[in-house]
Amino acid sequence: MLAGDMYAPGKIRLIDIPEPTLADVPPDGISGQIIFKPETTCLCGSDLPYFNGWDEWPIEIGHSLHEMIGTVTATNGRKWTVGDRVLAVPVAQQGLFERYVLDENQAISISTNIPEDQALMAQPLGTAIFALKKLPNLLDVDVAIVGQGPMGQLMNAALRNMGARHIIGIDLLESRLQVSPKMGATETVCNLKQDPVEAVRKTLGGHLPDVVIECVGHADQQMNLCIDLCRKGGQLLCFGVPPKLVNDLRWRDLFFKNVTVHTSVGPDFGRDFPLAMRWIGEGRVDVSPIITHRFPLAQLQQAFELFRDRRDGAIKVIVDFPAKSNR
Repeated sequence: MLAGDMYAPGKIRLIDIPEPTLADVPPDGISGQIIFKPETTCLCGSDLPYFNGWDEWPIEIGHSLHEMIGTVTATNGRKWTVGDRVLAVPVAQQGLFERYVLDENQAISISTNIPEDQALMAQPLGTAIFALKKLPNLLDVDVAIVGQGPMGQLMNAALRNMGARHIIGIDLLESRLQVSPKMGATETVCNLKQDPVEAVRKTLGGHLPDVVIECVGHADQQMNLCIDLCRKGGQLLCFGVPPKLVNDLRWRDLFFKNVTVHTSVGPDFGRDFPLAMRWIGEGRVDVSPIITHRFPLAQLQQAFELFRDRRDGAIKVIVDFPAKSNR
């Protein structure tokens, strides 16, 4: 069985490991387990620290994939039966296996009336929904989203569905900003070409947004820009996964603006992912514009490089496991 091995910074290879097995009964006697066989997955910004060789988390066999659709091949529980098609999220992003053991509660049913590539987007969309539920009512609210990668685009879509008035997408890449209106942004700003604060003020008639969302995270985090963009007494949602230490953060500026800061991690499998799947299945959110590239598992190195380097308009990069072609 194949598994991923990120053996050096920026390098990944496929190696052979033993097949997983299930105990006859669940280890805790309560929640069952499944053996999950991935067929379709996609890359996420939170996979890149593992690929780049960041030293803040241990890099182990199976890193890093965590947005996956596939088939239940065995179970010792009662929630699923062999052959069920599910969206699964592995623990600690260790999903780069042809098959692996997973708690049965780490999977949800997929909508059958949409392409599975789109159903796959329920995982990242669910994380956006979970984050936005932490904010007050978003109806008629002005929002700026810093970062128009996959998560920034899904924030656009969720905010549009929730009734925000202005949804301003901000990014350095024009290629991403061209997609933003298709995902719900009402205006866009390229902060490589213009002062984002002044551009946003002009859009909002001299005002700053009620809510600013940081959707970059990691080493490229844009917290200080978000502080500049947020109005006095506004809301700041830190969605992008931050580095361990955020150097030169202008916390005093944030303090004197009286900004309320929210953070978000760990969506609810019983609520957030199923709601995201429902939104996509009902056509309330169209995720198709962000699906830009597709690779077979054998070309995983090329897929990660394209995604990391943000080349060729890459936003969501799909990777197909061998099991997909064998269905």
